[in-house]
This record gives sequence, structure tokens and C-alpha cells, in this order.
Amino acid sequence: MTLNTAAYLKSVGDTHRKAAGQFFTPPQVADFMVRWVLQSGVNGIHDPGFGLGAFLDAVPEEARATFTGSEIDGRILNHWKSQAEAGAAVVRHEDYLLSWGRKFGNIVCNPPYMRFQKFLNRKAVFREFEERLNIRLSGYINTASAFLLKSLSELKTDGRLAYIMPLEFLNTGYGKLVKQRLIANSHLSAIISLDCERDVFPDATTSVGIILYDSSRRFSHIQFLKAKSIESLDSILDGKPTAEVPHNRLIPEDNWLLYFDDSPIVVDSAKTVPLSHYGRFSRGIATGANKFFALKPSKAKELGLTDLEVVPSITKSMQISAPIFTEADYEDLARRDERVLLFNANGQISDSASAYIRYGELKGFNQGFITRNRNPWYKMEKRNPSPLLLGVFSRDGYKVVRNATNVLNLTCFHGFQPNIWGKQYIDLIFLYLQSSIGREIVSQSMRRYGDALDKFEPNDINKSLAPAPEIFDEIPYGHVKVALKQVEEEGTLPNFVEEWFQDLKTD
Repeated sequence: MTLNTAAYLKSVGDTHRKAAGQFFTPPQVADFMVRWVLQSGVNGIHDPGFGLGAFLDAVPEEARATFTGSEIDGRILNHWKSQAEAGAAVVRHEDYLLSWGRKFGNIVCNPPYMRFQKFLNRKAVFREFEERLNIRLSGYINTASAFLLKSLSELKTDGRLAYIMPLEFLNTGYGKLVKQRLIANSHLSAIISLDCERDVFPDATTSVGIILYDSSRRFSHIQFLKAKSIESLDSILDGKPTAEVPHNRLIPEDNWLLYFDDSPIVVDSAKTVPLSHYGRFSRGIATGANKFFALKPSKAKELGLTDLEVVPSITKSMQISAPIFTEADYEDLARRDERVLLFNANGQISDSASAYIRYGELKGFNQGFITRNRNPWYKMEKRNPSPLLLGVFSRDGYKVVRNATNVLNLTCFHGFQPNIWGKQYIDLIFLYLQSSIGREIVSQSMRRYGDALDKFEPNDINKSLAPAPEIFDEIPYGHVKVALKQVEEEGTLPNFVEEWFQDLKTD
């Protein structure tokens, strides 16, 4: 952290920095990006998210006269101006996403990172993108991806662009559009994953990388590279990439994060099918205000709610510790007075429920991001209990649970609903997901975040591979029962379960 950064944080506090999506660029990273774009030979660099001027500091003295920037946050801009030399650079106080009509020779940026829920001026921004670029942005897009899309449209035909990006877009629905734009004219040169993200952005909650894009050249292959340390950036483009993929083989719908895998798993396509062949995972019930909707049995009794106005539910991942969840496990949670009831006033509402709803409105629970867009705000989604639960977030391996109850789940788990063909294979799918080979294959669909945090999205899991029905059909049901009993009693899989699935991988 530079002295200037430390002084700014002291003056505004961490709350303001996080609210503005500010993550400051280390000098070594800024130096690498600036050096690369200046090799275009084109005059001028623009930084759409200027911040404290890390990229300006990296520009050689003779090139600073043509450096420009945009910055929406007046507090950080005023702080920079108070520390900078007079006439150091032209930096506009503006919302870059709403400022149009310019072209830039080169662009470097570490854009503000805010998820879609906190995307400032989102309606106006979405309207501008549709009118000016004929792009309809996904409602789930984050600010960084919107910045990148706009900058790609503003780069001159002989310039270069270097962008720091949260790499989650490489495996998301909204990321499809971003990837389409990146490869549209074969100008994408490389994507660098900063595996040293804890050194680069210590408090980032997502994996981070650098996009290198040269509008003056067309590339036959895109390099996927991993930087193990900040120092390795200096020579990273001279080293061997993790993968070098032909432009015409990059599919926007695919998970590009797999190209950073040093030893990708090769699966026998003749023996596997997408998990969606058997049914679908979907996210758990999103209440929008768990503090209001998730109740302890003692609280529901105190409020006088009827049995029809509360539903047995798993509200936190930690409430399930064993791989098989039984009615006895739920009853134990209820006896311990855990929050295992979901307020569910979807039918005729009693006086007690009406009073509780009024209390919720008095406390502002009806004004949350989800609740204010729901009519009525307290109405819950209708879901059936899921026989399989998969933990959304994980470290050191995901959590999969065989749910042997009629208990619902909130968003701490994704729930699997089998189709007509999948119902007979539920136990086998569970054992496959528990196996080391299954974990290896399915984990390829995880999204990698900062600090070794992994996340599953339902569509990613549904596209992951599972044994074909004929593989499952060869397994004697008696062996399945034995395996399930050992999992329930000992929490471990018998060795013979691993043998069932070992042929799914190819050498």
C-alpha cells in the first residue's frame, strides 16, 4: 500500500471504499500494464476508473501529457488533486458509464467492482448501452464487466487495452456477452490469472486477472497464463502459457476458467451425460431477509403462528454436518431451538401473522432488494423438498447431502429435483457426487474466488458430467444400500464405490 493510498483510506474509511467498489492497483501491476499498452506506439492513455492515479504514476514522464482519466467518486478525486502536482493529468469528474462520444488510443483500467445489486445508475446505464451499442446488458452484470464492454467500443483501431477484471465472468451467464465481444475480431491476445491475488488485492472476494487486447493485430491463438507472484509479471509473456487456444475454438458459452487448469481432467464422453439428464439443480429459497423469515420454534410459538404459516427449512449450511440428513437430525435441530422454520404466510393469514408482517414493515424488511420487488413482499417461493443438496460455497471440497426429509432449503444449498428418469438414480447420483472421481469431475464447474473460496451456480452444476444410465444400471442395488449405510453410520464411502466410477476418466 502506498503512502497516498494509506492517507486516503484514513480520511474516508473502509466503508466508503467498499461502497464505491475501490480496489487499489499495486505499482508492479500498473507498471506491467502501462508498459504493455505503450508498445502499441500510439499516443494517449485513458484510465476510465482513475482512483488515486496508479496508472498515471507508472507512465514515463514524456508520455504523461497525453494521459487522461475519468473518476466518478469526488472524494477520491479531490484527495488525488490535493497530493498531485499542478497539471499532472486531465481527469474528469464523471460517471464513465454515462459519458459517451470519445475514442482513446490506449486504455488501462482497474474498474470499480460492484455486484449487480449495487450497480449505480443501472437503469440509465442499461439504456445507454442499448441505444449506443445495441447491447442489452444482463441484469446480473457487474460494474467491471460493463466498464470493459464500453472500453472495447472506444478503443482506436491501432491501440491496446489492458484491464484488471474479476475472472468470474469467464464462467457466468452474463459473461457470455463479454466473451463474445472479446473474441469478435480476434484482437484478444491473452488473459492472465493472478494466482497471487492475496498479494495484489488482499481483501478481494473473487479471483482476479488481466485482459490484454490489441486492436491493431489479429491473433490465431489466445494465451491463458498464470502469475504465481507479482514479480513474475515482468516475464510472464515470455513463458509457457497454461493453455494456448485457437481463436476459432473459444466458445463464449463454455467455462474459460478451465484453461487455467494445469492438469485438466479428460472424461470419457461415451460413458457420461450432463447431470441435467437426470434433473436439475436450482438455488434455494431466497427470502430477501433471513433475519425476519427464518424463525426459531420458540419464536414462532411466541408469535402465535399456526403450523400452516411456518415451514420446516434448513436456513444455514452449518445446520447439516452429516452427508445424510434424516428426520431425527431435523428434530434435533428443532429441540436445540435453531432457526429451522420459514415464515410462509402464503394462504389465509391469521391475526398473529398479520401482526408479524406489520412488524416487518415497521423494521423495513419490506424494502430490501428482493422484498421490494415481490408482491406481496412477504410471499415465499413455492418449492418442493429436494432429495439432494449441494453447498453453494466451499473451501477444500464441496458439501453434498442426501436429504431424507421433507425439509426445504434456503440459498445456503442448491437443491436437486429429479426428472421422471432421474428418480430411480438419486442414491447413485449422491454416491457419485461423494466419490473422489465425482468430486474431481464436478469441481471443474466451480467458480474460483479469492482466498481459496469456491462457488457453484446451478447452471454450472447441471452442465457438469455424471455417469451415463448404463453405468449406473450395472451397479447392484444391494451394494448401493451397503454403501449408503456406511456413509450414514461412518461418514465414509466404501472403496468399491470409487471402483464404480474409475473408468469415467481417460488417460
